Amino acid sequence: MTIRIEELRFKTIIGLLDFEREREQTVIVDLEIDYDFLPGDFLDYAAIADTVTEHIRQKRYELLEEALLGLERVLHHTYPAIRRLKCRITKPHILPHARVSVSHDITFA
Repeated sequence: MTIRIEELRFKTIIGLLDFEREREQTVIVDLEIDYDFLPGDFLDYAAIADTVTEHIRQKRYELLEEALLGLERVLHHTYPAIRRLKCRITKPHILPHARVSVSHDITFA
């Protein structure tokens, strides 16, 4: 089965620049999660969205790349049924005429 969580928006401290460390900015997280579904044993997408939001807000990452790797670790640890995870984190307002994203696709053995 595949769960998609698209355009999960929240404000957080993320970035290297001084103003990014002082003021929260909007980030958008998109996830595609492949997992082994068993009747009665499902992944709670609302809990996953909460985990993502809480993790990134708490860690206050400097780099989007670090945030992606940390997010992958916490999601796989918290939800071991995940077999493949595709993540994208977007900073929609960091450049005046573009959205900046970093993405990663990982398969867990």
